Amino acid sequence: MPLTQALQGLRVLDLTRLLPGPFGTLILADLGADVVKIEQPGAGDYLRMLPPLLDGVGARFRAVNRGKRSVALDLGCVAGREVLLRLARDADVVVEGFRPGVVDRLGIGFSALCEVNPDTILCSISGYGQTGPLAARAGHDLNYLALSGLLAEMAGEGLPRPLPVQIADLVGGGLFGVVAILAGLEQQRRQGGPLHLDISMTEGVLALIGAELADLLAAGKGRPGPGEALLTGGLATYSVYKTADANLISVGALEPKFSAGLGPLVGFEARADDMLAGPERQRELRAQIAKTLATRNRDVWMEVLGSHDVCCEPALAPDELASHPQHQARGVLRTGETGWGLSADGPVHTPCTRSGPERVAPQLGEHSREVLREAGYEDPQIEALVASCVLAEPPDPDQQ
Repeated sequence: MPLTQALQGLRVLDLTRLLPGPFGTLILADLGADVVKIEQPGAGDYLRMLPPLLDGVGARFRAVNRGKRSVALDLGCVAGREVLLRLARDADVVVEGFRPGVVDRLGIGFSALCEVNPDTILCSISGYGQTGPLAARAGHDLNYLALSGLLAEMAGEGLPRPLPVQIADLVGGGLFGVVAILAGLEQQRRQGGPLHLDISMTEGVLALIGAELADLLAAGKGRPGPGEALLTGGLATYSVYKTADANLISVGALEPKFSAGLGPLVGFEARADDMLAGPERQRELRAQIAKTLATRNRDVWMEVLGSHDVCCEPALAPDELASHPQHQARGVLRTGETGWGLSADGPVHTPCTRSGPERVAPQLGEHSREVLREAGYEDPQIEALVASCVLAEPPDPDQQ
């Protein structure tokens, strides 16, 4: 069975918005889960209106919400809470990304979910975790990177720049959330009973830099100087260099066998102890590598370096991705009617799959009636919820 059907039959209620939770539930949807996205009527997920827009919808929203269904439901009222709990009776997993305590105040917290579904799995994704002095504090990806120690590690001679990818959101929250959910489902299969999964994005980043922290502790250092750590600029053969055409090449000749192969190509004689050599030797190597790589264009260098086992790759710009033979051979990039980059369901496959759901990201409330009917609601009940603005559905295009 292909992985696109691995989670077929799994029902996930997704109460999250922006990136952490939606990225996690995107992975679940790509693997075959039925992900029902619960959104506030009117605005919905904030990403829907974050520019740039494609056909009136945020490009980021479309990329991380393909394959899901949308129910527009007001959770701030009693009737909305009752609908959510009714939906939760048949759900295997509920994912939420509110600040700790919010779902309890709404009456849809872990204890309330357990009353309607004794085998519920609630995955709570938050910045700092469900407990501790910062539990209720607002934050964003940059703050979580800062508190984990990673931001300071990124500093060179100047201030660290915010990364273009939200590591804490996507990995610390979304990906670790998926791992915990899948492990929780297996544990539940063996033992039964409900589970509340507490996923801290800050702690997710801490886990990512655990090996680096181990190095620092073993060396007796609280922190390295700017650009001194082995993998953050301290090693000349593990760095980024500019070529004659102002493009970039990544040099990852970390181990001696790779630097020994690189040396003759870029004008230095490798030594067995180069990886452990001090700053003076690293400055000497860096100057020589930079001088040599600046003499030719990037693509010319890659013809030379690519034929040797020296761990060098071009730093591709986004508009170069689709033409790279590795990406083409692996089929990792999605294409739409107008070509790669404009597909309606995001430009990239997740690594687990190569063909995802046929559904594009849903309109706000597109599946409100459908999902409630599946839960046993009759049409008059649904009409009453719509009339009272507890439930919403997309406007009829013929009446616009």
